Amino acid sequence: MTTQSIPGLPTQRPNPLDPPVEIGELRATGSMVRMTFPDGHLGWLATAHHAVRAVLASPAFSNRIELTHPVIPVKRLQAQSIADFKVPPGMFNRMDDPEHSRIRRTLTGQFTVRRMNLLEPRIEQIVREHLGAIVASGPPVDLVPTYTLPIPSLVICELLGVPYERRDQFQGDASTLLNLESGADEAMAAWASMYSLLGDVIAAKRERPADDLLSGLIAEGELTDEELCTIGLVLLIAGHETTANMLALGTYTILRQPGRREAFLADPATAVEELLRYLSIIHFGPVRTALEDVEIDGHLVKAGEAVAMSVPGANRDPAKFTNPDDLDLTRHAQGHLAFGHGIHQCLGQQLARVEMRIAFTALLSRLPTLKLAGDVRFRDKMSIYGLFNLPVTWDA
Repeated sequence: MTTQSIPGLPTQRPNPLDPPVEIGELRATGSMVRMTFPDGHLGWLATAHHAVRAVLASPAFSNRIELTHPVIPVKRLQAQSIADFKVPPGMFNRMDDPEHSRIRRTLTGQFTVRRMNLLEPRIEQIVREHLGAIVASGPPVDLVPTYTLPIPSLVICELLGVPYERRDQFQGDASTLLNLESGADEAMAAWASMYSLLGDVIAAKRERPADDLLSGLIAEGELTDEELCTIGLVLLIAGHETTANMLALGTYTILRQPGRREAFLADPATAVEELLRYLSIIHFGPVRTALEDVEIDGHLVKAGEAVAMSVPGANRDPAKFTNPDDLDLTRHAQGHLAFGHGIHQCLGQQLARVEMRIAFTALLSRLPTLKLAGDVRFRDKMSIYGLFNLPVTWDA
């Protein structure tokens, strides 16, 4: 099958809540298009839901970092070939099977239904405390530092067993690592800082274990300290950055139009899935590299070629979702790819759903007159889309 070619990933958003217009135009002409990556590699961009899902599900594609190609320019990679990178022990999110499955099975055993059930009342308590402090302080307030960021940060800290008192350190380090404009030295320093933090935590857990995930992994005895540090680092970053930005961007989206508050509160679980589909905060990927020649929807992807996948494009595919550019909080958006698909599907997705359902519901119920109170700054240059700030007010 012949296909057109584009010089790079479209990234400009005329509407900050919608994918770039070009993504939809490309998807209308075919599920995949040839694309030149920033390093000159000629690979592919998949924009249709079925094509993205097929690539994510196929064992013919690798997620190993040394085989990939960055989909947009990344400052810290300009001075070094990505092929020289080595995956740290324990970085399961950048491994293929069987190494990936070995670690994933161990982690899945810790993300038990019991532990999630125990966390739900604690999440409710955390949300009440932060919301109570906001109400007591009075309007106006920036919800990012007071609500949308601290809630998932505290939850993931308690789940892992990381001292919340060190949140300034890991939040700052995580922001540096996710900033696509961070230099190599900055990124390495941030990684070393977080790695040291997790090393301290793991050493303390060996001396005095508790009822948390890292203690559970240590007790199983299947992972080295080096693996444990990297796993903890990955979970700590993913566990607070993704949910924090969904909470901020979701609140902003709900408050922009009358009636959305009532629609959300009518069925929070359904509304959360629609927000995940509509907002798609993983906006620059993921990317997989073919280990062998493989056909995807009639396109021959040759061994060594990378395929970038537009999650926003897939989640706005009219072949999958009716009127996909409309936010319909009553829509049953099953099948969206906000949490990925295949062996690397988000490990903490159920926890994220619980956090969003509780935090959105409490905020919109407690403050029925909540409204936007100023300009927001979007995270355009971060690997996770969202907001840097969210100024709001209400009738006190």
